[in-house]
Amino acid sequence: MLPLILLGAVLLPQSAHASLFHGETLDAIANGISWVAIIIAPIIGITLFWLVHILPEKIAEKKKHPQTKAIQCLCLLSLCFGGLLWPLAWLWAYSKPVLHKLAYGTDVDETIGHLSAEVKAEEGEIERLNHSADHLFDHRLVHLLQEEVAPVEHHQSGHRGHHPDRRIGNDHSFHEHRRAVVE
Repeated sequence: MLPLILLGAVLLPQSAHASLFHGETLDAIANGISWVAIIIAPIIGITLFWLVHILPEKIAEKKKHPQTKAIQCLCLLSLCFGGLLWPLAWLWAYSKPVLHKLAYGTDVDETIGHLSAEVKAEEGEIERLNHSADHLFDHRLVHLLQEEVAPVEHHQSGHRGHHPDRRIGNDHSFHEHRRAVVE
């Protein structure tokens, strides 16, 4: 009979506690875990997914692979296709470009390191051209304003015989007036 009593004691349900916390503390911890699961975990997951998918591109740039741009394109396509193309990009980045070496005599692209210098030179040229264009525009605007304001001032100063619209036919007075306004 004793074995039956012990077996019954073992099989009877015991009180169970699922958490160390009780009441408001349990609710606060559950809220914190839900925020992490809903907001922070997806952000970290997407960031890690993206970082892993640009690894082949970074490896190709570091190794000066001649097909770096194509590997970069494959990495972007892999992002769109949920990572299915990523292993191909990884293998391609680590592969030796044998056909490129046969065609060009080298298996590295020397222009990869020099592109940043070319870009900086082009940006400097663009900035110089923008500055020249601004200067030319300002100079032309001042010149046009002088041409438009001068006849009005000339007309208002008491010279009734000269009308601004008639200045084409009277070149001598126009140039004389322009010299006076510029000085």
